[in-house]
Amino acid sequence: MIKVSQKQIQSDGILLILWGYAMLLTHLIKYLIEALFLPNRVIQILKYADPVLPFLAFVFTLWYFLRQRKQVTSYVGQSLWYIWAALFLCLVLTNLILFQTLEKVDFTLQHPLFMVVIAFAVVVTGVILRYKLIIVGGAVFGILAFICSLLPLNQQMLLHAIAWLIAILIPGHILHYKSNPQFFKGILKKIQNVF
Repeated sequence: MIKVSQKQIQSDGILLILWGYAMLLTHLIKYLIEALFLPNRVIQILKYADPVLPFLAFVFTLWYFLRQRKQVTSYVGQSLWYIWAALFLCLVLTNLILFQTLEKVDFTLQHPLFMVVIAFAVVVTGVILRYKLIIVGGAVFGILAFICSLLPLNQQMLLHAIAWLIAILIPGHILHYKSNPQFFKGILKKIQNVF
């Protein structure tokens, strides 16, 4: 059953890639807006892209799962879906609790707390799938969450982006490669032909 779920997750690696890029770019955009002196027009475009990327990832994920509903899903696959749905609800509840307690949202505190909850979901996902790279990525995410708690908000954004790269994007590419090696070999041939 684990092998069947791992095979399914390998094909679902596209979702890890999609969310990895969406969240990496979202946090990187926030960092770059504060760290670099950019023209107002560029800042406006980047601020527009910030909420659009996660929204597009969410819409694609819904479409993907509705398309996959026709196929048989395993207990492990359903468990993973519930873990990530619960993660989203936990992030919303964390925001509400922070606002209720502090009477404002303290983003310097919010991001490390979000990262801890995400790290937990990543580690649990890796344990269920018995995929060590995801487990290690989740542990790194948690360590970076602690480091973020020591830094100002702008630098937290950079570490948050790095955490998504390490914990989600890299394992997603590896899983997707394992399920589609011919796709990547074709891309490598095209790159070699260019040079």
